[in-house]
Amino acid sequence: MEPLTRVTAPTIDVLSALLDHDGPVWGLLVIKSTERPAGTVYPILERLEGRGWITSTWEDDPERPGPRRRLYEFTSDGRVAAVEARADFRRRQAPARRASGRTVTS
Repeated sequence: MEPLTRVTAPTIDVLSALLDHDGPVWGLLVIKSTERPAGTVYPILERLEGRGWITSTWEDDPERPGPRRRLYEFTSDGRVAAVEARADFRRRQAPARRASGRTVTS
């Protein structure tokens, strides 16, 4: 698993959306959870997968109507790294947010 070279607020939002769900999560649910556009979320998911933080598979449920969904799930090392990245990001952002009067939400 490779470390992330750039951790942005959208990346943390995607990591949080995945951490907030047990098991595989489909892309549209990540988009809805983060309230970020697909053009932001899917490249982040691709980067996370390319670095070994998550894996993805196509849903295999012939009973479900509609198009197949791509399911994303943390690797065991990826989950640990995501928790650490989110905590580190929050620690780094907290002083700036306190100074501006905003609360830490992500």
